[in-house]
Amino acid sequence: MTSASSPSSSSSPSIWTTTRFDLDLAERPLVMGVVNVTPDSFSDGGQHDDAPRAIDFCERLLGEGVDILDIGGESTRPGAPRLDADEEWRRLEPVVRAALNFGVPVSVDTCKTEVMRRALDLGVDIINDVQALRDEGAEALLAEHGSAGICLMHMRGQPAGMQQLTDYEDVVLEVADFLGERMRRLIEAGVVPERITLDPGYGFAKTVEQNLELQRRQRELLSLGRPLLIGWSRKSTLGAVTGRSVDERLHASVAAAVTAVTLGARVVRVHDVAATVDALKVWRAFGAPEA
Repeated sequence: MTSASSPSSSSSPSIWTTTRFDLDLAERPLVMGVVNVTPDSFSDGGQHDDAPRAIDFCERLLGEGVDILDIGGESTRPGAPRLDADEEWRRLEPVVRAALNFGVPVSVDTCKTEVMRRALDLGVDIINDVQALRDEGAEALLAEHGSAGICLMHMRGQPAGMQQLTDYEDVVLEVADFLGERMRRLIEAGVVPERITLDPGYGFAKTVEQNLELQRRQRELLSLGRPLLIGWSRKSTLGAVTGRSVDERLHASVAAAVTAVTLGARVVRVHDVAATVDALKVWRAFGAPEA
């Protein structure tokens, strides 16, 4: 297995450059709030599935201290069906337009090049792609848009069948190799490293045991040289550990977020913003202990 390639030595591992904001991730970990404009997401599907409710929810998250709004129009839960680009954008457009006026970075969670193009044309700050820009034309599009932030996530296959693709020899090394290769291709296409964050994809094409192993060894991914963006919120592994249903995983999700930043993550993607913001304030007040 080849070792993962790293960005150039001139890049700063603490800066995340986005369309309108240069985010200093060394100062403190940032909280990315999940805004699902979907009827079928695994945790909050149907709660914000029309534009007025989703926009109101964005404003609520601002009051709770969110640092980044991550807006998605298509569920990526295991077994989720695919949408066409027009329907996904129909859900997203009014919410994204409103959110761009709220004074915080706006991320669009999509794996479709056409949806990315429309979002970038509106001026979104970040493209968050669970498939790491593997859709045709996505790499070239992000290279052309020379300032938008990018999150590359590890996943095998498609959401509908990803949980059948969990045959790893060493899940940590294989995730690192994948993310390193995806980053290398982007850099070769002209994307500066400061635009990139990396997400190991907890819960995506991984068993409970593999997710836990990946978390325990998360620090190994820091050798890739870019900040880690982590999404543990309400996921099924937390249910397996605690025996709690998806709507009872607040405490487990906050514990996972704090553990992730202790192990080097610089952005946590969460549903429960207020609780996570408070927990990280306490973590910092205690001296942000290193694992």
